[in-house]
Amino acid sequence: MFELAARLIATFYAWTHNYAIAIGLVAVVVMLLITPLTLKSTKGMLEMQRLQPEMRRLQAEFKGDRQKMNEAMMKMYQEHKVNPMASCLPIAAQMPVFIIMFRALHGLISKAADGVTFAPQYLNKTSELYQSLVGKTEMVSFGIDLALKPVDAVKENFATGLIYVFLVAALAALYFAQQKMVASRTVSPTMSATQAKIMQYLPVFFAVFQLFLPTGLIVYYMVQAVIRIGQQQYITKRFYGNDSSLGRQAQAAGERAREMSKSDKDSKSSKKETTDPSAPFVSKRVTPPKGGASSAKQSTPPGKNRSSAIPRKPKKS
Repeated sequence: MFELAARLIATFYAWTHNYAIAIGLVAVVVMLLITPLTLKSTKGMLEMQRLQPEMRRLQAEFKGDRQKMNEAMMKMYQEHKVNPMASCLPIAAQMPVFIIMFRALHGLISKAADGVTFAPQYLNKTSELYQSLVGKTEMVSFGIDLALKPVDAVKENFATGLIYVFLVAALAALYFAQQKMVASRTVSPTMSATQAKIMQYLPVFFAVFQLFLPTGLIVYYMVQAVIRIGQQQYITKRFYGNDSSLGRQAQAAGERAREMSKSDKDSKSSKKETTDPSAPFVSKRVTPPKGGASSAKQSTPPGKNRSSAIPRKPKKS
């Protein structure tokens, strides 16, 4: 699989003779393959979101009986022809692709025995890409060394390194824009505002890690991010185009589910706070009173002692 990915990069390099363009074209091919899965998962996610009020009702009806609740959920999925696992397809498909491309791009700049020059892996030694890299120390495209890590570029030359840092910042901005488009459409009844913010900024943190990876990977991820933004615009137009569209129905259902969840929480909190005003007051003190138990007894009146309380036998005449 690593060889196939490397051959694809080599093919595009033979057409363009430019490392960045060749890597970018591979990213385009990968995204074209994943796009149908993305659209299918988006539709499945919206269908699941449209069923959220019904799911909340079933959870309340079968509360405490998990088996019956699961059976009712599966019956509901079958009736509406919804696959709850459909939204996981792009993630499941992208993980192996991510690993393959990561290894393939790293293989292009693999070091030789001297630890300085390149000895590309996974490539045919007769390919133009292999011949252009073997024995070299740089992978320059548009004046940028794609084999250099941004953090190392800053260490070597701060002024020049800022260009590499700018690429990482641009990638973070693309990720933020993409995630904001997704967050603006999604309504989750169980997700708080804080959780929504974390999900929105999480991809930005992923971009920061690119400071420690070769710049060629940044180019790959930037092209993918641009295509994903285009995907999100298409998804918005296709699934949210009018009030009767699937996306609008899912948003309305999500709002209803959120209101149901909020009302359930309010009712639970009100039950805890409500008390019966006619109920007698019961002291919650569990420690003995100050001075011990003897202090709770009535004190003996002055001039009397405890012996007066003991009955005396009458004297014999």
